[in-house]
Amino acid sequence: MNIRSLTRGDGVVIGAAVLLFIASFLDIYSIDGAPDDADIPSLWGSGAVVLGVVLAGIIGTVLVVVARALPQPKKVAGLDLGQFGVAFTVFAAWSALGNIFDPAGAFDGDGGITNEFGAGTGLILALIATLIMAAAAVATPLVPALKGSLIPAARPAAPQPYGGQPQGGYGYPGAQQQPYGGQPGQPGPGQPGPGQPGQSFGGQPGQPQPQAPQAAQPQQAQAQPAPAGDFSPFWFAVPVPRPLFAEDGSPTPIAELAPGTWYLAVEQRGANLVAQTQDGRRGVLQDTSGIQRG
Repeated sequence: MNIRSLTRGDGVVIGAAVLLFIASFLDIYSIDGAPDDADIPSLWGSGAVVLGVVLAGIIGTVLVVVARALPQPKKVAGLDLGQFGVAFTVFAAWSALGNIFDPAGAFDGDGGITNEFGAGTGLILALIATLIMAAAAVATPLVPALKGSLIPAARPAAPQPYGGQPQGGYGYPGAQQQPYGGQPGQPGPGQPGPGQPGQSFGGQPGQPQPQAPQAAQPQQAQAQPAPAGDFSPFWFAVPVPRPLFAEDGSPTPIAELAPGTWYLAVEQRGANLVAQTQDGRRGVLQDTSGIQRG
């Protein structure tokens, strides 16, 4: 399971479940004129409220979170676990709303709010928690603000390139770009060698060094796609959620890249990148505009 795949909407659902659990220990109803030390049961004192509100909401939250954290979505009866979770949260909110209008249940005999019984603190908080929970679970796939990553990935200070290459490879923080076609460890054009300043290795003192190319030339070279033979893997992040397609050209996305998470580009195919997620899945990123390199 990858908890970094959780979204802000999932965080709202989890927070609402915590509020629901706290509310379950508070009074289920209130009695007019009752003394302060009156023994009023909590939500756990009513089987209907426990099953229809408390447990339904908590189970729905667990299913939503587990479905999001799994590398591959699990299905039951043709439906994803996340869809079952959303259904549970909506059912919990509906049950809490119904219990607000009949807080005492069998205690008042006829149902409905009477002069003696009213909704207690626990039942009111449970209704608020389940409404927030259901709204977040339903809106997360639809609202971009809720689809953002809940736990932003830490920026790799000096990550190792894919395949164990030395640090400082193409596209990594702090890397020094080698001249195109040069060998690692050799000085670039215009840089002094290991001898005296202004003197090439093995050359004569005072010999002029080749002039460095203009600054615009390396920038233009970096803006162009690297040839297939010169490509080195690098970390990158996307500015907005983007689909990752299968390498066989299937139109169905196999995953969605989320902002705030670092992914590894392992191959370049024209304008597309073959990316690897943190759980090991590989696919083709077709929209590479605006990506941030690590």
